[in-house]
This record gives sequence, structure tokens and C-alpha cells, in this order.
Amino acid sequence: MDNLMDVLKERLKEKGFKLTPQRRATLDVIFGNQGKHLNTEEIYGLVKEKCPEIGLATVYRTLQLLEEMELVSKLNLDDGCSRYEFNNHEDDHQHHHLICQSCGNVIEVEIDLLDQLEQEIENVYQFKIKDHKVKFFGICSECS
Repeated sequence: MDNLMDVLKERLKEKGFKLTPQRRATLDVIFGNQGKHLNTEEIYGLVKEKCPEIGLATVYRTLQLLEEMELVSKLNLDDGCSRYEFNNHEDDHQHHHLICQSCGNVIEVEIDLLDQLEQEIENVYQFKIKDHKVKFFGICSECS
């Protein structure tokens, strides 16, 4: 985590920002809750435990900054709110999500079965694909 903070500190410095306790606490919460797809209010609640003086607007601005710096990814899971996850840059594509329409649980799908389809689309349409996002909606095993 210290290495991550060093990277964040350097990127912020390059853009003329500082690593404030509020920014650090926000990133700590996202990093510490990987795979949970927290929305802004959930992140705010967890950050407020570490920084009681922080305001919701500060968390919104911090999330926007972290997204611009590509340290977090903003997700739209069609539930009316933006969710965030730590961006580990392990590959060029985002992973896919299974979304339970009963309980709202979100399951990450780490395998990418669309590589062949992407290649075919690029060849047929002369279109360079940079990324894709896939969401599957259904009922999880807990609800079925």
C-alpha cells in the first residue's frame, strides 16, 4: 500500500495537488474494499470513520480526481448510482460483472471470452477496440 501511496503522491504532485489526509483515506477505503463496488455514499461513510471532519462534497471531488488519474474506475451497474473500484491496471480491459436482480449482489467475472469477437470486429470493420464492458443480469445462487 505504501508503494501505491508513493505513486499517488507523485501523480498528484505532477498535477499540482497534494496528498491530503482526506484523499489518502478515500483511496485507503477503496483499496481496502476491493471487489465490493462501493457507491459514493458508502465510501463517504467509511471515510468519515477515519476522517470525521470530511464532507460528502470532498469525497465526490476526490473520487473524480482519482478517476481522472486512473487510480479508480467508475462503474455504472444500472442501479441508479455510480460505483467505484480500485484500478489495478492488470490488463487492458475491465472485467465483467454479474448483477443479481433480486439482492443487488455484484460478482466479478475475471475471464474475458470476447477476445476472438473483438479481433473479428476489428478485422471486418477496421475499428480498433480499446475496451468493452459487459454486464449480465440475473439471479445469484443465494437468491435462487
